[in-house]
Amino acid sequence: METIDKIKDLIFQGESEILELKSSFTKDVILTIVAFSNTKGGTIIIGCNDKREITGVDLSDESIQKWTNEIKQNTEPAVFPSFEVFKVDGKSIVTIIVDEFPIKPVSYRNRFYCRRQNSNHLLSTDEIVELRFISLNYSFDSFPVPDKIDQLDKGALAYFKKIVSQTGRYNPGADLKTDFEKLGLITHSKLTRATQLLFGTHHTAIHIGRFKAEDTIIDDLIIRSPLILAVDEAMNFIKRNISISYEFTGELKRTEHWQYPLQAIRELLLNAVVHKDYTNPTDVIVKIFDDRIEISNPGRLINGLTLADLGTDHYQPRHRNKLLAEIFYLTGDIEKYGTGFIRLRKLLSDSSDINFQILDINGFIKVILSTSKSEGRTPIGTPIGTPIGGAIGGQIGGAIGGAIGGAIGGAILTERQLEIVALMKENNQITYRKIAKVLKINDSAVLKHIKALKLNGTIERIGGTRGYWLIKTIRSD
Repeated sequence: METIDKIKDLIFQGESEILELKSSFTKDVILTIVAFSNTKGGTIIIGCNDKREITGVDLSDESIQKWTNEIKQNTEPAVFPSFEVFKVDGKSIVTIIVDEFPIKPVSYRNRFYCRRQNSNHLLSTDEIVELRFISLNYSFDSFPVPDKIDQLDKGALAYFKKIVSQTGRYNPGADLKTDFEKLGLITHSKLTRATQLLFGTHHTAIHIGRFKAEDTIIDDLIIRSPLILAVDEAMNFIKRNISISYEFTGELKRTEHWQYPLQAIRELLLNAVVHKDYTNPTDVIVKIFDDRIEISNPGRLINGLTLADLGTDHYQPRHRNKLLAEIFYLTGDIEKYGTGFIRLRKLLSDSSDINFQILDINGFIKVILSTSKSEGRTPIGTPIGTPIGGAIGGQIGGAIGGAIGGAIGGAILTERQLEIVALMKENNQITYRKIAKVLKINDSAVLKHIKALKLNGTIERIGGTRGYWLIKTIRSD
């Protein structure tokens, strides 16, 4: 009985990153098995429709064996999930338990998919390659480059030796080549991409601009220094372009109060540098406005990590560039065990006038620090673009309260509009027809609400028919 209750509870929660509901076994079930295998694993319940109604499924003595064979024949490498049959309210249902596959990616008829929120997504060529690297414990920054050790920046090398000696996380020896071999910066007698990025000449950059408005730039700087030095150069530019005030104590000593906590800015800047997709030539971009700082870098979250995960204190870290993470760990700049966003929330917890956003926009990660006078911003630690609170569970009713409760500013919405926004948060590529089907209203009513949401600045459509919904500002009555 306890197992049946758990299944009913899963069905009630609805489809999510780790749950799919299907009325019958079709090719879409195999596609979902592949997507789960390439992400975090998951459960498929056969005999339940997308309205969370138990419809049951007709089973013969050979059904499970037939499904197993179909999955085996259509997946590469072959996947063998677990099946269980249950009777719920007198109807047969089947649960298919899919584990995350150890060697990725798995394909369905030579096409590769992953799971994002409650839907399956076709992987691009770059994503397929990256997933393969990750599953084999490789990273792009570990590949060899033709540079020679005597071409590396001597100032950057000296700085690194000095800093790691101070942190005590590594004791450098007299021979640089030996140190780099121990650290993986030299492999098979060749410098790695990480070594080139950290200490050599490269073509990536941190591009910083001071803006008065979106289309009015006051000052800018392109930094192409070795990354071990570039972060400090970027911080110096940022400090020159944000405000500072002073508080004098009774002992005539002054205390500096920066517009934003400097350590928080540095944490976000390091995160952008370490997790950038260096196969993409786009620079790390920093935009400084009067009331906010925006830092963006190419490279979506990897290996099933979500924005919602980053809002917790127990997520499993994923590193796109393992060597970069290792070196900045040795210098004391970051913790390689995934505590960056935890520390960030702590840094900002005492700054009630500072708001924090993080967005995953079409393959780019953007983080925003803003002051309290910036309207329509979200409180510290709330990831935008993901379901918040009750929305994480996938329940529309609970989603509305959870998704809206933390947001400030923006237009006041009707209950129906809040439901539409909650659905868009669960699946930012949802169509208006799908919304109409879920909410059981006609297409024209949905289009009318969407038009109103666009006009009042709550949502924005990014791209055309293959684009997505960007949730901008929300406020409930």
